[in-house]
Amino acid sequence: MNKIQLYITPILAILLLVLPMACKKSLLDVDPVNEYLSSNFFITEEQVFSALVAAYDPMGWSMAYGQWISGVMYGEIRSDNANAGGDQSNGDQPGWQECDDFTNTNSNTLSQPIYKRSYIGIARANTVLTQTDLNTPLVQQYQAEAKFLRAYYHFELFKHFGPIPVVTTLLEPAENGLSRNTMTEVFTAITTDLKEALVLLPVTVSTNETGRITKGAALALLGKSYLYWADLSNDDPDKFDLAADYLQQVVDLGTYQLEDDYQDLFKFGLRNPQESVLEIQHSNLFPSDWGWFEGIDGNGIIQLCGIRGLCSEHPDYIAGWGFMLPTPSLVNSYLPADSYRKDVAITDEAELTAEITYNGGSCSPVIDQTQVNPADYTGYFQEKYANYKGYEGNNVNGGTPELTKDGNTYVIRYADVLLMLAEALHRGTGGDGDAMMYIDLVRERGAGPSGGTGDFVTAMELMSQNGWSLLDVIWYERRIEFALEGDRWYDLVRSGRANANLFADDSEKAANFEEKHLWLPISLEETATASNLTEYPDASLFQ
Repeated sequence: MNKIQLYITPILAILLLVLPMACKKSLLDVDPVNEYLSSNFFITEEQVFSALVAAYDPMGWSMAYGQWISGVMYGEIRSDNANAGGDQSNGDQPGWQECDDFTNTNSNTLSQPIYKRSYIGIARANTVLTQTDLNTPLVQQYQAEAKFLRAYYHFELFKHFGPIPVVTTLLEPAENGLSRNTMTEVFTAITTDLKEALVLLPVTVSTNETGRITKGAALALLGKSYLYWADLSNDDPDKFDLAADYLQQVVDLGTYQLEDDYQDLFKFGLRNPQESVLEIQHSNLFPSDWGWFEGIDGNGIIQLCGIRGLCSEHPDYIAGWGFMLPTPSLVNSYLPADSYRKDVAITDEAELTAEITYNGGSCSPVIDQTQVNPADYTGYFQEKYANYKGYEGNNVNGGTPELTKDGNTYVIRYADVLLMLAEALHRGTGGDGDAMMYIDLVRERGAGPSGGTGDFVTAMELMSQNGWSLLDVIWYERRIEFALEGDRWYDLVRSGRANANLFADDSEKAANFEEKHLWLPISLEETATASNLTEYPDASLFQ
């Protein structure tokens, strides 16, 4: 997707309209040269497209306003899957340390950037939807994409903050009286946008448009939205049935397939494989640096979550900054039959040493433990967002190397569609036979290629061997299939399983957990401006 920066903002447009009141009309009777005003913009398809590109842009921000704000990191560090990590001070990135330990308040440095990023995306989507009179087929498609993006940003806000204000118009600067909408109002807005969008979205896009929203992405997010809504509405079977219907439509498109080898999903250079339904595109083509916080087009978590203290002899990896360290709870959750997926997701010093030795290298220590966070270090490191040596020199147009690594981020994989469909069928009025069939598709691939380290054990066998229910199998499968990809915390919250008991091996985290910590608080900066906005969602909003 071509990168086009939209320089005019809603606030700037308002100012440009107000300024003439203080000037003589004769001074304004000239056409602007080399710049656009609100009066002469959005009058061509190209201009509407530039606004659409701007609406896509916040999806890819892994940093905003000086803070790392990855949803992947939040979904794992907040949960029982990962510790914050960082340097030896145990104070590296204090906002993340607070979120890890459940000590965050409304002054936490992450809350406002996460909140602000999505509302910037919503404002830009609303610009595409409200600021043009064009009604061509191409503009209609652009507006369908904008509706998807508006739904996506509202969904991301809900996952973090619970019921939030729904915004479907461009706001004046003085409109600061927003309050939280109910959960029903939020999900009605999300699902309405997605239903309207998918009618006009293409099933596939050309190679040079890869990354743009498709019908499959809209159907998948629609199914995921109904799944969350059903779960948080006292297990509403009708909403589970709606989720199943839309997720089944993704399957019926025939567009997506599981990758043959689970490991290939995370290899260096892979972008938009056949399993990718929705994927955030990152780029190394723009000179991102520390001074342009919200403009970073690279994937910041690759450097952030790389192995801290790793010696230079490793054949594939370079050292990173050591965040998102897998916990023993996650490591020990893998059954022997699923050792292949464990090896793909998680490594340790022994494995790293063996890789170095196999390739003729030698270094001691392999991990310099004086560099790591002693409070969070568990001996394990994530490998799905590996800091590959291949990224070195990747900043082709200048910029800071750590910020220009262009590995993409999965938002929804086809495996997610299959497991969500299985869950919706089981918890709605669908058949468990079909649910187990979809689970087994994911499990069979996850056992590894022929001769791999795992064995294919079916959902039925898991139930028999472990005394599990089918729902237990689904929760287990989601945890290990998407380990360290960002879904864990949100799955726990929506299903009512987020509680202090999850953190039996982390006494500080268990002691600090309170029910309010299911959601991030809206920041003090926001509530001080919007007096009707509450820090945490009230229970009455979940209706």
